[in-house]
Amino acid sequence: MALLQHTGPSPLYTELAELPSPVYADFIGDVPRVTYSVRDHERNIIRSLTKTFSGGVTSDHQTTSHDSSEVKGFTTSPSKSRQAILREVVNGTSTRRFVEIWAGTQIEASLDVTKYHDAFHTDDFTSSLSFSPSETSLLYTAEANVNSDDNPSDDPYPKFRYTPHFGEPSRAKKRSIIFLFRWTRSTAFTRAAKQDMLLFALSLAQPTKVPVLFGQATFATEDVIYASGHEHTKDGRLLGVKWCFNRPMGIWEIKLPESATVQGTPFGAKIACNALKLTPSERSCRSPRVLYDDSQTPTKLFWFSNPVGGPHASCVSLESRDLITGTSKVLVDTVMEPTSENGFPGLYPNYNMSSSPFLRRGGRIYIVLHSIWRSRATILFIDAESGAISDETKMRDGEPLYSWDFCATDNKTRFICSRSTPTTPSEVLLGYFDQHDNLNWKVLDKPVISFATENALRDLTASIIPIGVRPPTETLVIQSKKAPARPGPKPICVTIPHGGPHASSTTSFYPATAALALEGYTLSLPNYTGSMGFGDKYIQKLLGHCGTIDVQDVVESVNELIRLGISEHGRQVVQGGSHGGFLTAHLIGQYPTLFNAAVMRNPVTSVGELTASDIPDWAYAEFGLQFNPDSLMTPATFQKLFEASPIAHIDNVRAPVLLLIGEDDLRVVPAQGLRFYHALKGRERRVEMLWFKGETHPLDGVEAARVSWEAGRDWFKKLGQNPVD
Repeated sequence: MALLQHTGPSPLYTELAELPSPVYADFIGDVPRVTYSVRDHERNIIRSLTKTFSGGVTSDHQTTSHDSSEVKGFTTSPSKSRQAILREVVNGTSTRRFVEIWAGTQIEASLDVTKYHDAFHTDDFTSSLSFSPSETSLLYTAEANVNSDDNPSDDPYPKFRYTPHFGEPSRAKKRSIIFLFRWTRSTAFTRAAKQDMLLFALSLAQPTKVPVLFGQATFATEDVIYASGHEHTKDGRLLGVKWCFNRPMGIWEIKLPESATVQGTPFGAKIACNALKLTPSERSCRSPRVLYDDSQTPTKLFWFSNPVGGPHASCVSLESRDLITGTSKVLVDTVMEPTSENGFPGLYPNYNMSSSPFLRRGGRIYIVLHSIWRSRATILFIDAESGAISDETKMRDGEPLYSWDFCATDNKTRFICSRSTPTTPSEVLLGYFDQHDNLNWKVLDKPVISFATENALRDLTASIIPIGVRPPTETLVIQSKKAPARPGPKPICVTIPHGGPHASSTTSFYPATAALALEGYTLSLPNYTGSMGFGDKYIQKLLGHCGTIDVQDVVESVNELIRLGISEHGRQVVQGGSHGGFLTAHLIGQYPTLFNAAVMRNPVTSVGELTASDIPDWAYAEFGLQFNPDSLMTPATFQKLFEASPIAHIDNVRAPVLLLIGEDDLRVVPAQGLRFYHALKGRERRVEMLWFKGETHPLDGVEAARVSWEAGRDWFKKLGQNPVD
């Protein structure tokens, strides 16, 4: 009989997972608008809904609309009087795409763009959606047609010629291209006629040494835009970009040709633009944002920057360019190590800045970001001129362990954030200044939770515990408030090392984590050496020592909780995904009697066999080796990587193992988990594997996430109390 037996669905997990999660915000005029992502288990889909909060700071009036699945992207114009919508309409096997410009409730312009390009790009890495200052042009990004440059012919080769893709989570994105949609407003306030519209794709007038694919385009003036350019490597790759801050890419200034020269250009045709790369080749630069003065003149350009190569995520630099003088500077530099234990550790924000990050306060202009600071995420105000940093949501004694997420400003004096704790789901807040420029908060929205679930969450408590013998590492612990006083054995402790390795476990709310704690487990989420939020020194320290330092840190976190009486020997289990799966596999191999059971999601098990990954450089950089375009996996290199891999300890594994594998994972290819499964089977160890068709690296589809959670719960429920021999 199979070891893994389903014990039924969890109403707590379902309710928590289906809570609306804020993913985007903006202002329509003075009215805050927030878009939420909602998991629907009955339909097995992710839906979205939008709430508008028209009451401002004086009332709680709000309206809710359920968004159409046809809408792939939308943005509001600088004057807040127009909206652009990218719409995709599926009818049976055919798909049509439209770009729409709305002025209030009226369509000002609409164009069917189906035959001019493939799917819209709406991800964090290549998408663009920007109005021109006059609000008569729109930039957006889409996938170029395969035969867009070719005359109709019988030539089959363009269809099959190899083109690298952007990697996880899809092979479909290969030919990112910026489109410019331009329209002339009707004086009769009717929809613009087709002869009053233009659509063309932007290309470079001068060739580049390697192909460059553009995205993240934003207008500065009617004829100057800024964009990020993703570069092919010398050996013809596009290195996977998701979760990676170190890719060869830069900020470009692109000048559009004069309007008169493009009149009559066929729809969808390419127009040549003069362009200049503004950033050096050794820096990976992204997320350009333009600051305007009171007269709407563009004055400064800001962007994020990291070194090319090395660790896949590291301390971020904020850089700027004076658009009047043409001089550039580093506004906030890399911090190697905080000056004090809780000092500023450097910037660790999301991949991009918000589309509207600028805020005015007391005659100064600030860039607003949220950034990881040790095991929390906090809101920072960064002076746009001096780079001075203010932590606006600093932890104070007695306050909840809030982690914050910044969404958007109105480009004046108000902004939208969300906050949560490990035991409190996300609530949305409006930040604003009083007459003395003091920051005030108004809660706009709180999730609606059943009485029973609310009471269950109140029984949980979260704390951050330093691992004193291995500073600055610490672990986030979530447990029942009753656990310390309960007689008998301690609750089973689930250690959950994060992936990356350059990521972080923060005090944000995660439904799956909270639901597992509500099953009666104590959870420990260690931030080991290499985690973000502690200074770049500790990211660099892990390079060349994966499988040793990080493993030892996690073991010491287990020992620390045992010393403190939070958990006890013989009641330990472990689970992790990606690099967290790598650590899980190492832990049960290097310390075979420490954990009673293990769960791994898409784990790295044999580093030398990761050459098929969309990030083949990871196997080199994280293990202290140089990666070059001509790098080969030599026997000597493979031997070094094998010795640093969990598979080297396979003979020592005693704990029963559950593997959760995404069939379409491009980051950690399924063969990694499959090989570990067969190696354990061949040694007659207890192992099971669930294989998720159509799922990628995160296993975050609605059904896949639920089944994965239930499987981990059932695995630990059956095997977690039995110490291994």
